Amino acid sequence: MYPVATLERICADAWPPIVTERIGEWRLRAAGGYTGRANSALAVGDPGMPITRALRRVRDFCHVHGIPPKVQAVQNSEVETDLAAAGWSPDRAHTAGTLVSVQTGPLTHGAPTDATVTPATLRPDPRWWELAVGSPTPSEAQRRVVTGDRSALDVAYCTVEAHGRTVGAARGAVIDDMLYLSNLAVRSTHRGHGLAERVLDTLGVWARTHGAEGSLLQVAVDNTAANRLYARRGCTESHRYRYWVPNTTCEDHTL
Repeated sequence: MYPVATLERICADAWPPIVTERIGEWRLRAAGGYTGRANSALAVGDPGMPITRALRRVRDFCHVHGIPPKVQAVQNSEVETDLAAAGWSPDRAHTAGTLVSVQTGPLTHGAPTDATVTPATLRPDPRWWELAVGSPTPSEAQRRVVTGDRSALDVAYCTVEAHGRTVGAARGAVIDDMLYLSNLAVRSTHRGHGLAERVLDTLGVWARTHGAEGSLLQVAVDNTAANRLYARRGCTESHRYRYWVPNTTCEDHTL
């Protein structure tokens, strides 16, 4: 069983923002507003300063980079108690849901046999982008977060084709000995046929050659279909996190 802090560090390394700053063990992250994970302060560990000062640093960082102030905190942690006392509240408007489950599981159920599943590739093509991100021409922020720095990150992409159309896609990144899974998408017209598992198995085969021994993922607690899929694959929950936002308007303390 991995410690919560280790899993959060792996998740953060596997989903790199454009800009990162550190205050103690906290990570301040900005990426043009693309995803909460890349545009929030990961408040795990000791910030090395009083919480009120740390939160002021978070707000100033967000103001400089043009994003709303947001803190990612493990549910029921001491940090959450401190956030509430400082006048912050859970972000109930977050598009992926208020609570996110962090889960670990086996690497794969075996090599895929469906010939329509493409092997894991090192670069996403426009068809992958269209299904996994929503546009065949990603924004600069999307491109930089999803592809990362290839000198520091082992990352691959997989798609499923049917009748000349991409109907499934996913991204995998290997950090330490874990395969971090993200961007899993299957078109609604092709769900219920095991395509998601085939894509994940393909990434698992790739990840094993890069030293991975298990898988790691983040999924919204209220995403019932995805949680059922991961449960079938033997995934179990380590912990949950949520985003917190200030109850008052962000001020620029740098002026």
